[in-house]
Amino acid sequence: MTASQYPPSYPNAPADWSPQIAEERAREEQLELSDDHWEELAALQEYYAKHERVNLRELSDALEERFHDRGGKRYLFSLFPGGPIAQGCRLAGLEMPRGAVDKGFGSIV
Repeated sequence: MTASQYPPSYPNAPADWSPQIAEERAREEQLELSDDHWEELAALQEYYAKHERVNLRELSDALEERFHDRGGKRYLFSLFPGGPIAQGCRLAGLEMPRGAVDKGFGSIV
């Protein structure tokens, strides 16, 4: 489903964000957005709207719970190979929470 086909209902989206922007960013990251991608982007925006401070662990747990019936985090990583939070936030127009990307993870940095 493309942004033009998707209902334009993102009540928690940042003011400078649109589904078209998400599609452009997704194309740059070689990602084709499906209904489940759009659902996760809306879930991220909703979470950010409800929390003054975004806690990485709590956000991860909330996504795990919301998508549990489809496989939780494992499923979300299949949708967003760049990370359901890191890549998802980029596409949703949100600032990544601290610690979402650890450049030293798995290396000697």
